[in-house]
Amino acid sequence: MHESHPSLAALRGRIAMLAGAAPAEAGRIVTGHGGIDGALGGGLARGRLHEIFAADAGEAGSAAGFAAMLALRARAAEMADGDADAHPGEGLLWLRCDEAERRGGGLYAPGLADLGGAADGLLLAVAPDPVALLRGAGDAARCPGLAAVVVECWGDPRVLDLTATRRLTLAAEDSGVPVLLLRIDARASPSAADTRWRVRAAPSRALAANAPGQAAFEVELLRQRSGIADLRWRVEWDRERIVFREAIREPALPGAVVPLPSRGSAAGGATSDRRIA
Repeated sequence: MHESHPSLAALRGRIAMLAGAAPAEAGRIVTGHGGIDGALGGGLARGRLHEIFAADAGEAGSAAGFAAMLALRARAAEMADGDADAHPGEGLLWLRCDEAERRGGGLYAPGLADLGGAADGLLLAVAPDPVALLRGAGDAARCPGLAAVVVECWGDPRVLDLTATRRLTLAAEDSGVPVLLLRIDARASPSAADTRWRVRAAPSRALAANAPGQAAFEVELLRQRSGIADLRWRVEWDRERIVFREAIREPALPGAVVPLPSRGSAAGGATSDRRIA
């Protein structure tokens, strides 16, 4: 079950309502993770374009989750600074193509609540093709009343070239809004993005009573303009504080790894691939 999404045309009026807000001051969005914030000079830059790549097509959900968490972090940081009091419920905009709906399924806005956000704080819009997607992204990136814009694009459309990313960068710089370009099943190409990330899922730490743990990722900073790159971290999401933190790795089981025979091995000589520490 998921909500129906407005078209880009229907969304223009709502974006126009937010366009009168003053541009956010240039600065950094503190992620909460010391290693990442240190590498980025204090956090993710506002008013810039940031690329987020799924490690492969099967990691689409992980990359989308990481993008959503960064957007929530941007909104939380803005509200803490007192910049989002005019429209606190309409701070995040997620744009995607029809192809994303077909290949990845519909976005489930109430799932934002599981990450610590509010379902009514997310605007969703679906474009018919990449050309319309980038046109809508450019319009949205110029709107200072938004806390963040996520642009989800599958594959490698020809229109998403260096010129297109430069336009998005200029629009983000004018408004102070961070634009997160989510790339699924795509290859890296020349871009004006401030940072480029690659994301895959990581094992999470079980909670009490063996309940599922917090979402965890392995994230790589592949590229940073005027900064260090080729760095990797394992992080998890703290939904209570709306921040990232270092993921605690489970210790390895002690003892040697030996084969565990199957029940039929004594009679028939068959062995099992199961192992026990």
